[in-house]
Amino acid sequence: MNMEKLYYTIGEAAEILGESTSLVRFWSNSFPKYIKPKRNAKGNRLFTAEDMDCLKQIHLLVKEQGLTLEGASKKLAAERKKIDGRVKVLGSLKEIRSQLAAVKKTL
Repeated sequence: MNMEKLYYTIGEAAEILGESTSLVRFWSNSFPKYIKPKRNAKGNRLFTAEDMDCLKQIHLLVKEQGLTLEGASKKLAAERKKIDGRVKVLGSLKEIRSQLAAVKKTL
């Protein structure tokens, strides 16, 4: 049974996105309307699953579609559901690709 975590550390978020922790921190600070990390007693950011979805959307818009932060912010405001759908499809395709690669290794 795959249970989703309640909170992700900035390191885990960076690993999931394939980016640096400093970039995740920058995006977190740049999109306060969408990303609202909790803080633990040490002051470390803890991202919810919803925050992670938003970070993935920002990643798609900025890194894969080449938008500026301002452009990404406008696009998120206008088309959040559509972007979320694309992120989920891309995630599924990447998972299928990794599963196929694992099957190929066993052949």
